[in-house]
Amino acid sequence: MIAIGAPFAGWALPIEAVPDPVFAERMMGDGVAIDPVDGVLRAPCDATVIAVSPTRHAVTLRLANGAELLIHIGLETVALGGRGFTASVADGQAVKAGDPLIAVDLDQVADGAKSLVTPILIANEGYAVSVLAADRAVAAGDPLMTVEAVGTVRQATPVSEDSASCEVTVPLANGIHARPAARIAAALKPFVAEVRFEAHGRNANARSTVAMLGLGLRHGDRLLISARGDDARAAVTTIATLVEGGMGEAGDPPAHPSALAPAVQGATMAAPGFAIGTAFPFVVADIAVAEDGRGADQETEALDRALAGVRTRLDEPKDGKGAEIAIAHRAITEDPDLIDAARAAIAEGRSAGFAWRAATAAQVAAIEATGDRLLIERAADLKDIERQVIAAIAGVPVPAAPAPPESAVLIADELLPSQFMALDPARLAAIVTARGGPTSHVAILAASAGVPMIVAAGADVLAIPAGTVMIVDAAAARIVVAPDDRAVADARERIDRERASHARNLAAASEPGRTADGMRVEIFANLASAEEADRAVASGAEGCGLLRTEFLFLDRADAPSEEEQAASYAEIARRLDGRPLILRTLDIGGDKPVPYLPMPAEENPALGQRGLRLSLVRPDLLKAQFRAILRGVPAAQCRIMLPMVVDRAEFARARALYDEAVAETGAPRAPLGIMVETPAAAMLADGLAADADFLSLGTNDLTQYALAADRGNAATAPMIDGLHPAVLRLIAAAVAGARRHDRWIGACGGMASDPLAAAILIGLGLDELSATPAAIPALKAAIRRIDMNEARRLAEAALACATAAEVRSLATRAIREAA
Repeated sequence: MIAIGAPFAGWALPIEAVPDPVFAERMMGDGVAIDPVDGVLRAPCDATVIAVSPTRHAVTLRLANGAELLIHIGLETVALGGRGFTASVADGQAVKAGDPLIAVDLDQVADGAKSLVTPILIANEGYAVSVLAADRAVAAGDPLMTVEAVGTVRQATPVSEDSASCEVTVPLANGIHARPAARIAAALKPFVAEVRFEAHGRNANARSTVAMLGLGLRHGDRLLISARGDDARAAVTTIATLVEGGMGEAGDPPAHPSALAPAVQGATMAAPGFAIGTAFPFVVADIAVAEDGRGADQETEALDRALAGVRTRLDEPKDGKGAEIAIAHRAITEDPDLIDAARAAIAEGRSAGFAWRAATAAQVAAIEATGDRLLIERAADLKDIERQVIAAIAGVPVPAAPAPPESAVLIADELLPSQFMALDPARLAAIVTARGGPTSHVAILAASAGVPMIVAAGADVLAIPAGTVMIVDAAAARIVVAPDDRAVADARERIDRERASHARNLAAASEPGRTADGMRVEIFANLASAEEADRAVASGAEGCGLLRTEFLFLDRADAPSEEEQAASYAEIARRLDGRPLILRTLDIGGDKPVPYLPMPAEENPALGQRGLRLSLVRPDLLKAQFRAILRGVPAAQCRIMLPMVVDRAEFARARALYDEAVAETGAPRAPLGIMVETPAAAMLADGLAADADFLSLGTNDLTQYALAADRGNAATAPMIDGLHPAVLRLIAAAVAGARRHDRWIGACGGMASDPLAAAILIGLGLDELSATPAAIPALKAAIRRIDMNEARRLAEAALACATAAEVRSLATRAIREAA
């Protein structure tokens, strides 16, 4: 029996409660589900990774007893094409309980998926599941279920030689992912024939959902369906008809780039930055190995001893990204396929070093043959461990990397993580590699160290002579070899300017926000926790323009008590040290369900019962939150803001509850304002401002509603731009309505963090911008360069534009001139 821990913290659910019949009816297998509240999926037990989905929304693990555990993050998440998911493991990797598997951007995934509910189930037959936790909160690692083998594995029964085959084109927009794979397996249950799928040079058992997922079948792929047995023709016909019919998912593929794009073509930025330096060709010779061994026992012992030594070094304490990469590298030293291949070569008379190099080369070739960009970038890790193991076999140090001179532009065919870690980043101006990819481990290390890096620049860069002056603009993926004196002078001037600008922004971050002619503009921060309040104050925030109070409501079985809320709000107010605190009341809905607020599934949660609409359905929760805020936050700091207000009638109902809370607590009445998030609220702002004490623009939702473009839809997300003239005209209407009643108005959406938008927003008349903490120093610096008369002229010109692109071009020119 194997115990399965919770891979996420969250709310455990019985599998039948999953809002998808494929999972709820156990078509994929038996198990449980979790509605997650943290963003890292962790291994629920010791296991081996069978497959990470190409779109990284699912992972299958093989347990020690042979059970295949499928974890499918969210529902209908395959359509995201990998957006919001970052895999930490690869196929074949051994993992320990608690190891990170996939990082999940919960906000981004929630915006684009049907649900975050994550089924966790056994996908192969012959195993019994006992559920330990359901309908309650669990922490990561808490006991979730047990898995036990039942009986012996059934031996395949002889089948006749009757056979049939058929080739079809996959019409499903998102390929054959978990749901269609389950339907295929279910459709085959009445048949006795052995049925297999073949594509991309690989084949799989069509009765195994895990095996089908491993083929990575995408829209437009050619799929060969073959069968052998008495009913082979009927089985092939049934499955071919099912696939060609699209299973309700036929259509064009999503507009977003595929996670299975081929290896990077052309120079690509791997780490941002701009630098000038001299070329430093980086070449490290391989250790020579003998082909023939000295006997299988001796060579096997040498390999095992070398692997153990490399693991010991990898287990030594490391910091930051180096520690994460060491975990991935250690897994390579334990890879059973790699070790078995090397031992097989040793058994044929090869030396340990020759066998290990051959086994590694075969795996690298297999990875490169997949065409999977992310996997190909990980091939460098295999090569890195190959060098380390061979050095250990030979009993010599890993060949030392040559020391670069000062301000070196390191040029290499491909740079390995261990090679980078042996270098002094302070001596590197930049890195340029002929191959590699932007998400490789060495790219992560370079970005962490602040070294600009360009990858996939092509073999021509390897011919650049040592000592040649080079300019590297990583953001533009541009390299200038042997620039003239004028270009060098311009580059040095740009570097000096950017360094000085960054230093000035940091030094002046604590100063109040003011325009060039002295107009006061408050710069606040968007927050979701007490810890973020500390970072915001350090970044120069003058207050909090948006506290997302739902952080208290989303990870629990019951609503937080009034006392708990009051204590949390009081702590954030304390850390702000008297600065203003604007608290948004609970803003959740059908897309962010909580167990104590049962809600029916909604086709379009963005237009459903969310924000204030939901709070008015549960006035007890809203009034308790009002009381907690009034009790917890000092009156001088406190402002309360209602989300998703559409008209005065909604506001009046909420204000009546607020008045009752004021009377019940005896606390001073704090200002009560609204978020302007819909075109309706913007156009009715004059009436709303007559009742509300202040207004704040939620530009993210205002933009998606104004442009009829769903933020979570890959096909429409690129259309969303807050600088679209339609959105700017709505903002102008809201400002005019606020001014008619002399009300304060700010902005707390994504536009407020964009220095390019700052001049226009201020020119339209906003009093305050609430940004992400990290954006505040640059935002304040941008505002200091703005003259109000120029900002107003810019805003008027922007309102007259026809497209967002015209507005951006206009703003870019204005900022360049102001600088």
